[in-house]
Amino acid sequence: MAIPNYTYLKLKMPGPRGVITIGTSFQRAYKCEVKCYGHATAIVASRELTALKVEVDEGAPDAKKSTRSFESAEGSKEVLIDPSSSKGKMVRIGTTLSAK
Repeated sequence: MAIPNYTYLKLKMPGPRGVITIGTSFQRAYKCEVKCYGHATAIVASRELTALKVEVDEGAPDAKKSTRSFESAEGSKEVLIDPSSSKGKMVRIGTTLSAK
């Protein structure tokens, strides 16, 4: 049963002994409006984030899949990183790369 009047920044509602009127200042009203805008933006962003999470979860790769199951592409070869080293660490490089 409350009636807000935004022109005068007043809120009127019936009370036990007549009309109760609550007033505020333009600065306070502006601060409240900015705070409400922040809350509304956060709510919209969280809903959008939830929708995006569902889309991403559907197309996400299996995290439990072994990382050692990597298949090298055609046109690559293994080369020793340091030929003088006894550790024998290898790297795969493409053989179809341009000379640049």
